[in-house]
Amino acid sequence: MTPGARLQAAIEVLDQIIAGMPAEKALTTWSRKSRFAGSKDRAAVRDHVFSALRCWRSHQALGGSETGRGLILGGLRDAGIDPDTLFNGEGHAPQPLNDQERNGTTPVLSRAVRLDLPDWIWPAFEQSLGDDVEQAAQALRHRAPVHLRVNVQRASLAKMQKELAAEGIETQPHAAAETALEITEGARKLRNSKAYQNGLVELQDAASQAVVEALPLRDGMRVLDYCAGGGGKSLAMAARAKIELFAHDANFARMKDLPERAKRAGSKVQQLETGDIAKHAPFDLVLCDVPCSGSGSWRRAPEGKWALTAEKLAKTQDIQAEILRQTADLIAPGGTLAYATCSMLNSENQDQVAAFIQERPEWRMQSSHSWRVHNGTDGFFVAVLTREVAG
Repeated sequence: MTPGARLQAAIEVLDQIIAGMPAEKALTTWSRKSRFAGSKDRAAVRDHVFSALRCWRSHQALGGSETGRGLILGGLRDAGIDPDTLFNGEGHAPQPLNDQERNGTTPVLSRAVRLDLPDWIWPAFEQSLGDDVEQAAQALRHRAPVHLRVNVQRASLAKMQKELAAEGIETQPHAAAETALEITEGARKLRNSKAYQNGLVELQDAASQAVVEALPLRDGMRVLDYCAGGGGKSLAMAARAKIELFAHDANFARMKDLPERAKRAGSKVQQLETGDIAKHAPFDLVLCDVPCSGSGSWRRAPEGKWALTAEKLAKTQDIQAEILRQTADLIAPGGTLAYATCSMLNSENQDQVAAFIQERPEWRMQSSHSWRVHNGTDGFFVAVLTREVAG
């Protein structure tokens, strides 16, 4: 496919998304219908689509319309590329610009539009990020880096770098976590690599790894990953200490791949249905990586940025508070409750923990840590809480 043909394909996929189809489904549908497209073509179309999703507001404004064509046109202008070089109708490329598209005035963009955030959330985002707001918002407009967690119980970072390099995957250590590598070249080769297939490395953001490093894990502990999802933090905890590990998620199906991943990594994780948790309590440590806005990972899942509403955020915060209440009663005396989000909003982080401590004054915050997207990781927050032992 020519560069222009790839743009036209992205336009068609974006039109499907605008019509209500989820992005992944729209991309899969296009790929199945386009058997002529090679792997590089599919990757390029995907990149164009996700760039538009991340920068929806600014690209729409620069392109003059909320259509696939308008978004792609706006993306070219944002990148400083002359649209006439690609919108030429040649080789399945988009049709040439009309007079309105070519001669339209350049709009004056507000900060929220220029930085691609919904108007309603901008005040909270600015208040939460302070002087970092522009850098963080800009980072969310670009593709996220690819990070690996090395299973250090089985291999060193240096060894993994050497083995991955032999398969065309270049990496460098990441400062956020002692187990983290960042892929600098060859990311698409990872899933076929021996290191990945043998459980020596896992895909996991460096800040997500750092959350686990912030936990007071020690051998012999009974640990519950209460909102386990795919189990990334479960496996990271299992790799750090010899613990009795349990994993739970309100949607049990989210953990469907965890047994195979744990087997590959040489770890043991017991999965619990909601009704079985109390039978296994108390736990020495409970990690609650709670549902949240996902504002720290919007560059990976940009549709979430536009789907979030004030009402949805309020409901999510109610769920966060309820999870804190429920899990606090599962912890042994002197145990630890860790509260984590992939959010950068104070209302989901510091404010949520403060409200819990006010409600349950026997709990104290031992430490808290924040990571922000412009520092090379996803945005994350973790607070480590302990309960005072009576008498």
